[in-house]
Amino acid sequence: MNSLKNKVQLIGNLGNDPEMITMENGSKLAKFSIATNETYKNSEGEKVTDTQWHNVVAWGKLAEIAENYLTKGKEVMIEGKLMTRSYETKEGEKRYITEVKCNEMLMLGK
Repeated sequence: MNSLKNKVQLIGNLGNDPEMITMENGSKLAKFSIATNETYKNSEGEKVTDTQWHNVVAWGKLAEIAENYLTKGKEVMIEGKLMTRSYETKEGEKRYITEVKCNEMLMLGK
């Protein structure tokens, strides 16, 4: 049951090609965003699409797979957990970002 406390599953389309970073020890990191869409009808009966963007990070072998096979627009299923980290801007402001740390990935579509 502990593995269900922080679990995210998303199916969406890549908003850009993965950004690849190689660490000093040689391990790879892939950063990319995926868009998920929800469609509903508003009170006037008009079809409305709500798009949410999710930042995803993948390490190691998953990063290599993302580098070789994922491109902008591809549909993908991501499973992982939410991670929040902070960083400081050049102006000295502290900012926070929430990302999905990818544990599993499934490429969908063509």
